[in-house]
Amino acid sequence: MTQLTQAQQQLVELAREFTKQHLFPLEQLVTENGELSFDQARVVTGLGKEAGLFATNIGNEYGGVGLSVFENVLVQEQLGHAKDVLVRRATGNIYECLALGTPIQQESYLLPAVRGERWCSLAVSEPEAGSDVIAIETSAKKTDDGWLLNGRKMYISDAEYSDYFIVAAKTAPGLGANGISLFLVDKNAPGFSLGQRFNMMGFIGTSHNELIFDNIKLSDDALLGDLNKGFQLLCNTLGKARLAKVAARGLGKCVRLLDLMTEHAKTRHQFEQPLVSNGTIQNMLADSTMEIRAARALLWETARSMDNGLACREEISMLKVLVTELLGKVADHAVQIFGAAGCHDGHLIESCYRDARLFRIIDGTSEVHRNILAKSLVKKGALAVVDI
Repeated sequence: MTQLTQAQQQLVELAREFTKQHLFPLEQLVTENGELSFDQARVVTGLGKEAGLFATNIGNEYGGVGLSVFENVLVQEQLGHAKDVLVRRATGNIYECLALGTPIQQESYLLPAVRGERWCSLAVSEPEAGSDVIAIETSAKKTDDGWLLNGRKMYISDAEYSDYFIVAAKTAPGLGANGISLFLVDKNAPGFSLGQRFNMMGFIGTSHNELIFDNIKLSDDALLGDLNKGFQLLCNTLGKARLAKVAARGLGKCVRLLDLMTEHAKTRHQFEQPLVSNGTIQNMLADSTMEIRAARALLWETARSMDNGLACREEISMLKVLVTELLGKVADHAVQIFGAAGCHDGHLIESCYRDARLFRIIDGTSEVHRNILAKSLVKKGALAVVDI
């Protein structure tokens, strides 16, 4: 594995120790209660800020930590060992596209988010539009003094905790991807309401809700970025989010599961022999080890390429599929090695298994990302996508 600088290694150790000291002890509480209380969440946020792990992806000029893409990936992998809701509260859920807002928007939305005073959710998915962003039906129609927003969003993470939303809406319905814009919508806006809450099979402690926009009047200042450029803005924003919050954190969960099942295989005995002496168990551990190292190599290469200004869209799709499906495989091995002990409600392995399944759906399904890769191969040719 590529050698890290001393500063990078210190970042890894900081995130690793923070996770062990502050996040792991809260996991059972989240599992038992099904949530992290508001007060507990604020404490975790405060700890993250004190440690220098809050808003790592936001530049220093806005009050963030200002890590490079590669440094942020290093940190997110270590934090990813813990429950997702704890990582969210410790690091913030701040999207880089907020930095492209006007000075007024930055003052009202970005800077308070970086200070941990306001929380944000990205609202894209709809009843008939999940990974297919172009199929959204939520619309924003121009009025004399701004915009009129109508529509519904579904499965929006942290909806109950967030203070405002970045909402994707159609502003030119006939233009497909070139007719989508992003809007900043406050939770207390007249006409906004939280709809149904969905109790998901994983990601315990993070709410997922329907959002309802009923004739919400927005000023012109609510438009984030350029008109009809929301799809491109989403692609750039979600690319970095998929790399850090899905690929890096997912890889961290793979490592933790491998550690847990290795220790269990060493101490658990069957037929007067430790489980680890069984060849099948050894294969599970060995396969997981090789695949984790291979996935990390691609993750690091991609992060460094992005720091050099490359978009890396194909690599991000590769990692989204590779890491999330690897996580599912490693979690399945963990359940098999732990046996009945890893299957009952409340056990860490059982909870990780449920989380792992959702990773293949969030931020674009495996099938959608495979389609992206296939289309890129057809358009550019295999050598342009996979050769040196």
